[in-house]
Amino acid sequence: MILQALYDYYQRKAADPDPARRLPAFGLEDKEIPFIIELTAEGRPLGITDTRQGEGKKKVARRYLIPKGVEKSANIAANLLWGTAEYALGVDSRGKPERVLKQHAAFRKRIAELPESVRQDEGIQALESFYADYGLAALVDDPAWPEIVESNPNITFRLFDASGLLICQRSSVVSVSQSVVEGEGETVTCLITGMQTQANRLETKIKGVWDAQPAGANIASFDKEAFTSFNKKQGDNAPVSPLAAFAYTTALNHLLDRNSRQRIQVGDASTVFWAQKDDAEIEEGFAAVFGEQDDPDAQTEHIRALLDSVQSGRFDGGRGDNRFYVLGLAPNAARISVRFWQSAPIHLIAQRTREWFDDLELIRSEYDRPYPALKRLLASICLPTKDRPFGDMDRLPGIFVGGVMRAILVGGELPALILNSALQRCRADQARKDATSGKPVRHVSYLRAALIKAVLSRHFRVHAPQRKEISVSLDRSNTDSSYLRGRLFALYERVQEIAADRELNRTIRDSFFGAAMATPRAVFPRLVRLNQQHLRDLRRSKAGTAGYFDKELRAVNDALDPKTAFPATCALQDQGIFTLGYYHQRQDFFSKSESSQSTQSTQGESK
Repeated sequence: MILQALYDYYQRKAADPDPARRLPAFGLEDKEIPFIIELTAEGRPLGITDTRQGEGKKKVARRYLIPKGVEKSANIAANLLWGTAEYALGVDSRGKPERVLKQHAAFRKRIAELPESVRQDEGIQALESFYADYGLAALVDDPAWPEIVESNPNITFRLFDASGLLICQRSSVVSVSQSVVEGEGETVTCLITGMQTQANRLETKIKGVWDAQPAGANIASFDKEAFTSFNKKQGDNAPVSPLAAFAYTTALNHLLDRNSRQRIQVGDASTVFWAQKDDAEIEEGFAAVFGEQDDPDAQTEHIRALLDSVQSGRFDGGRGDNRFYVLGLAPNAARISVRFWQSAPIHLIAQRTREWFDDLELIRSEYDRPYPALKRLLASICLPTKDRPFGDMDRLPGIFVGGVMRAILVGGELPALILNSALQRCRADQARKDATSGKPVRHVSYLRAALIKAVLSRHFRVHAPQRKEISVSLDRSNTDSSYLRGRLFALYERVQEIAADRELNRTIRDSFFGAAMATPRAVFPRLVRLNQQHLRDLRRSKAGTAGYFDKELRAVNDALDPKTAFPATCALQDQGIFTLGYYHQRQDFFSKSESSQSTQSTQGESK
């Protein structure tokens, strides 16, 4: 299914009328070539062209459509008319002169084995004259030469004429690279196209999967003796034609390209996505929904437009039936593992995306983004490090991250580990101070609270559909004991803050938040006594404020059921509800404060 979908995507992109969006035809690939040696018709080198742009290590070479490279391992194998400096020029950059001689000989042999009609091409003639009459001695004075010797980059050649084509791009060469060489194997049925063909022996490597082998890795490989079955070796075990193999590997490498707008990184899973039929809006919009963009405001507007489209029914009908694919790939030694794979009509994907953000929706400060990226959400429940102060996602198990993405796309429950991790971080940060400012960190942050809400909403939707839906902001009608305890703790904390009227070295939050959440019976009696003391202090300095909190505390206590108010221990779900009650109550304090300030400002202006 995956390979079939990638094959179909290649066919669509290869026929794209826009050359900039078109994928290379069979036998070709889009490759970065940093250096080009310019030759006259007589083979005399005119200089070395550096195609790179940028500064320092961020230089990026220009991409060219060239004959597809061969699959290399430890063996020597040369590409057609392009390759590293070791192959193309015989430059020893690693102290292995004997191997370099063999590499360069293989490069020259590849040219010599071209059909005679191709060798008569003016560009091929010029290249052979360069090797015969000039060689390396004519290049060593070029400014680019020291870097070539040091870095062993990809190099190719160009005939200095009006066409501006690389020698490997000339029509005679391209026709050879696109020809299918018939081997000696038996004819088989291609598992992708259903056509009778010879099997592709070695799979093209997939590049761009984060933390995989730099040279690329394979989705499927039968390179060991143990993988031989019924005397079928390598690609014969799962026969795919060379044309089909080229199509799906080219499509996948295109999606995984570092400049691709159809990929995001979700934990260790390099995630790509595409539509069955052309739909640029949804293909590019998916990255805005789940990834992070350089322009947060533009990202917010993009997501809002997508969600409005779902609401208005724009994805209903024929467009909505267009299937959408999401593929998550993760490294696994020399191979690539499929972390997750989802296929569904666009209208379902769009609807589930809206459900995801509905589950996350929560009252927040003006500094918090309304549609948080998945990476930010998951990082918020991870242990921060020096390099990643907002949380190190690498600490999350890969299978867990895949489970999160799968749950979003199918509308199912989120992994329970999210709730556990979020609550652990809330407890761990309850007394933590910011290293720079020295102020307390937001232990129950917007991101953590939003994740907790999403986990609980989906859990209750499946297991307790009769239960009241979790609100976006403070719900004074919610009589759940855990929710009320969270509100009560927030009230106690606020009373202490106002009564002290100064920066406290240690608050009840620092000392008791974790215990109040997990073992309320052991800690709440002490919190009640402390609160009575703080209220007495507050009445002496701010009687009106004390009266307000007396009223709020009485309302919460009256709503608590004495039988279930303070259990000895609480389950994870109850701890999550406690945390949301605490968060809602804290946000309500500051929302009222901001509203009051805004009203005063408006009244002042009217005067």
